[in-house]
Amino acid sequence: MQFSANLGFLWNDRPLPDAIRAAKAAGFGAVECHWPYDTPAADVSAALAETGLAMLGLNTRRGDVAGGENGLSALVGREADARAAIDEAIAYATEIGTRNIHVMAGFASGDAAHACFVANLRYACERAADAGITILIEPLNHYDAPGYFLATTAQAEVIMAEVGAPNLRLMFDCYHVQLMEGDLSHRLERLLPLIGHIQFASVPDRGAPDHGEVNYPFIFDKIAALGWQTPLGAEYKPGGDTDATLGWLTALR
Repeated sequence: MQFSANLGFLWNDRPLPDAIRAAKAAGFGAVECHWPYDTPAADVSAALAETGLAMLGLNTRRGDVAGGENGLSALVGREADARAAIDEAIAYATEIGTRNIHVMAGFASGDAAHACFVANLRYACERAADAGITILIEPLNHYDAPGYFLATTAQAEVIMAEVGAPNLRLMFDCYHVQLMEGDLSHRLERLLPLIGHIQFASVPDRGAPDHGEVNYPFIFDKIAALGWQTPLGAEYKPGGDTDATLGWLTALR
């Protein structure tokens, strides 16, 4: 089992290229990030080439963060901004060799938001297909992101079926799914054909996966038994020095 360091949380006190190097030194097999756009893509590419790590994924911009936005693609009236963010993400991902983009829905609800999200995802999938990129959608729990449009895997299934694009996949974050739905083992097994990436963190505090209500060694064994081979995303909040939280990784290795 290989693991990917999510640099949105891990070593996020360092410039992104230095965080990539830290992940390599710690023994991670890949990296991923949230919003890398303030860092020149050439600098990220150089760090990836130096370390031999792949950047597995990145997110579209959230929009007006100071104004409370957390994604744009389900916001009626913001279609132009949403598609500009999608185009930006595809261009950046292409330059650094990333093959997954998480298109963030934002805070919205109702049928109009659903239609807006579907239309923007169709746009994203069409544009991403030309670059060989997969689009991901991720349900977020309503404790951390109350009002976020996409909240459950069942809702994601409906959206994916309606969009009907082969390069649209589910980001299965064990942390969010456990908080909203539970039953991780059976959901992983049933949804495996739809999953494009898997992430994890302890529940309920989103810390390292060595405590809390989820037995992650069991879950990791389950994922391996299902034949999953892509590195799993460690998207947890270290609450301090990242290196001090990596006992779980040492134990698993």
